[in-house]
Amino acid sequence: MKNFILILVAVPLFGISQNKKSLDHDAYNIWRSVEGQLISNDGSHIAYTLEPNGFGNESLMLHQFDGAVVLSHDRSYNPSFTNNSQFLIFKVTPDFDELRDMKRRKVKEKDLPGDTLAIYSLANKSIAKIPGLKSFKVPKEWDDYVVYLYEPAPDTTKKKEKKRSKKNGYDLVVKNLYDQSEYTFSYVLDYEIPEEGAGIALTTTGNDSTLKEGVYTFDFEAKNFKPVFRAKGEYTQLAWDKKGTQLSFISDTDTTKALQRDYHLHYYMTELDSSKTIAKNENLDELMVNKDFSTYFSESGKRMFFQVKEFPVLQDTALLDDEIVNVEVWNYQDQRLFTHQENQKGSDLKFGYLSYYDAISDKIVQLGGEDYSRVIVSDEGDGNTALALSNYNYRKLITWEGYSLNDLFEVDLNTGNKTKIDEAVRGFVSLSPKGKYAYWYNNSDSAWFAYSFAEEVTVQLTNNLQVPFFNEIHDTPSDPWPYGVMSWTENDERVLIYDRYDIWEVDPSLKTQPKRITPNGRSEKLTYRYVRLDDDERFIKKNQKLLLSGFYEEDKSEALFASTYGKNSPVKLISGDYQYGSFDKARDNRNLIFTQENFQTFPDIQATNLSFKSINKISDINPQQKEYKWGTIELVNWTSLDGQKMEGMLVKPEGFDPGKKYPMIVNFYEKSSNGLNRHRDPYPGRSTITYSFYASRGYLIFNPNVNYKTGYPGEDAYNCVIPGVTSLIEKGFVDEDNIGVQGHSWGGYQIAHLINETNIFKCAESGAPVVNMISAYGGIRWGSGLSRMFQYERTQSRIGGSLWEYPLRYIENSPIFFVDKVQTPVLILHNDEDGAVPWYQGIEYFGALRRLGKPAWLLNYRGEPHWPVKVQNRIDFNIRLAQFFDYYLKGESMPKWMRDGVPATELGINQGYELLEDK
Repeated sequence: MKNFILILVAVPLFGISQNKKSLDHDAYNIWRSVEGQLISNDGSHIAYTLEPNGFGNESLMLHQFDGAVVLSHDRSYNPSFTNNSQFLIFKVTPDFDELRDMKRRKVKEKDLPGDTLAIYSLANKSIAKIPGLKSFKVPKEWDDYVVYLYEPAPDTTKKKEKKRSKKNGYDLVVKNLYDQSEYTFSYVLDYEIPEEGAGIALTTTGNDSTLKEGVYTFDFEAKNFKPVFRAKGEYTQLAWDKKGTQLSFISDTDTTKALQRDYHLHYYMTELDSSKTIAKNENLDELMVNKDFSTYFSESGKRMFFQVKEFPVLQDTALLDDEIVNVEVWNYQDQRLFTHQENQKGSDLKFGYLSYYDAISDKIVQLGGEDYSRVIVSDEGDGNTALALSNYNYRKLITWEGYSLNDLFEVDLNTGNKTKIDEAVRGFVSLSPKGKYAYWYNNSDSAWFAYSFAEEVTVQLTNNLQVPFFNEIHDTPSDPWPYGVMSWTENDERVLIYDRYDIWEVDPSLKTQPKRITPNGRSEKLTYRYVRLDDDERFIKKNQKLLLSGFYEEDKSEALFASTYGKNSPVKLISGDYQYGSFDKARDNRNLIFTQENFQTFPDIQATNLSFKSINKISDINPQQKEYKWGTIELVNWTSLDGQKMEGMLVKPEGFDPGKKYPMIVNFYEKSSNGLNRHRDPYPGRSTITYSFYASRGYLIFNPNVNYKTGYPGEDAYNCVIPGVTSLIEKGFVDEDNIGVQGHSWGGYQIAHLINETNIFKCAESGAPVVNMISAYGGIRWGSGLSRMFQYERTQSRIGGSLWEYPLRYIENSPIFFVDKVQTPVLILHNDEDGAVPWYQGIEYFGALRRLGKPAWLLNYRGEPHWPVKVQNRIDFNIRLAQFFDYYLKGESMPKWMRDGVPATELGINQGYELLEDK
């Protein structure tokens, strides 16, 4: 017998990634994301759009429910199934590269190619295309037709034909998808189709011969084209009732250039010969029809809602420019800062008072008014009660509190009369579906309330004795917000309210005690939330089947549960180390689609039914991922300097070897660990590092949570982040000499504070940082026009009071006052149109560092807001960020822009990416 010797060779796991590529910036154009995924009403087909993460063409995919590919169409987007699931309608765009080439050749915009309408027959597997598309609409609840607006090729035989244009209108086609018959209407500006009725309303500028300017309807079944109102003018806000038997619109038939317009509101019924005017200036008691409000009908159609508003104050057109005084008058008694008024000017000019027209009684009832900021109608507009809110007495509070309060009023829908039901409410306010109750969460009381219109009494629904219904981990010096309302039940019998973990059934009359309907959320630290699968659902019915998501707080895994309202406890369907989302259920059966993702798993579309017993993976969006080094992610724990148990995320490169040392980038904001299972594909982020990109290139990424107390946010960041970093260094695999840190906005501020206190970081990128809380405190958030005071006192900055109350806190938390301690090279990103953090904060920081001779660079993407938005700027930022970290943390060559900058004379010409030979 022979003796055999078995020799085992240990191959380290990190060897498996040696043949894979590292991600680079070219990957942005290779990777794609999913947009607009939907399932047909019969559940037989699934469509979605693929978007490139960088530059390139979109494309459209169509699958059978079992995953088989039916259609792959390049340069396509915006899919929509017909009601009977027999056709897929979508848009086809011009080729990305060809369009860019035409723009380089200075082709005029009007001569650039537009979209094409594509109609795909699922039965015949055939496709028809119509170029020159402007828009299309697919009826929601009826079949056979698609309606589209397009610009036909010019007819050279008709030399005197009126030109089709944005001003004159285009051709509107009503196309039968089965017999291919078409009905075309010329020079159409606007059109609208009802939800149920087979008809269309349109406005046209006419062809000066057989078709007069005005509003028309077309009945698809009777093939009847009918004038509703004909006159020269402008027509807006076409609106049908649900059944398609009533129509409203607004006209302006004054052909003069008068600044003061007389808009007419029209009402039409299909059995009438023409529309009638129901509101205009002369019968509105010094008010006018608000043409900027989208009119609509109640669910039953018995009321048509519209708005009236005050006449605008008009400029005297006789004045010359040098006669007009443009002075801003800021008055301390103004309810809103002038900058806030300026920011809201557009919406203020469009603001009106909600009213309705009752066709049966032929009367108008005004519900809103100058003292009311908002009116909410009940029972989809068919109830007898509405709720009016007024914040006019509290608007000043937003400057230093960050919010205003509301007085609440019951509104009689039959008369418009109002009765106050509560005052000084801060928080969410709404009406129950049938309108029996007004309900709200008052932050000041940390409780939910309900007002019974029948009983005329307010009850407090939650008292926080059994469990807190307010945010338990709220950590700013302001009143906590709630976890929200899941839904109401049928006939307003119960309201279902979330706490941190569970769902509670609450009797709005409090005749019975609140009851928890999820059994073990708090004990298991499992957060249940309702997955709404019907967008039109207004309430939960008895014995209704429910789909619930479950988030396990401790390990960040998720599960999906089936439940029957009022009958049984949730039954687990699936679970795993994933995030589940993007649910879309077929209207007519149990089929649905969803996504599941984690760090390594792209959120591809999955198909199943409500049992979740059989799941088909439909898409495979980024198969190239397996060719690249990726990495893993895990939870890590440590103890803060003040004794708190802390949690964070650690990303490791693929093939991680605990015996090696790796450079590490610390990236954080506030608390991010609940996003452990979020997928992070190569994407040119606007403000933060891309985890997969850096892990692929050999970096560790550490994202620590931060716990805050009032008064010292910078110290809190230090107490939480630095021991987290040192705890990882102690494990032996972090190269302690090559640790960088990166963050934006609030993260950028904390980084600026940290590098005053520690030299543990070899380099830092601080994006849009507030470095001087004193100079920023009284400034304006230009994006909203609001003062920045509230942010520092009550919200994210967490100082807890005004500058004059706590001046030392503002100094101690402002990195600029201690910038001479900085020994860390800093890259700053701050754009000149930043509406959130004043651009001068980045300038102050750079100027101070520059004067002190500290290595510092400032990136300003001209015309960009709080972060770069344009794709080319996002890619540029990611290139520079990677070069910055590679130079300091991996010892790679310095790019030219870091040594020499980019002179103003070369702005937009040379980027300075070139790597210098001398490291």
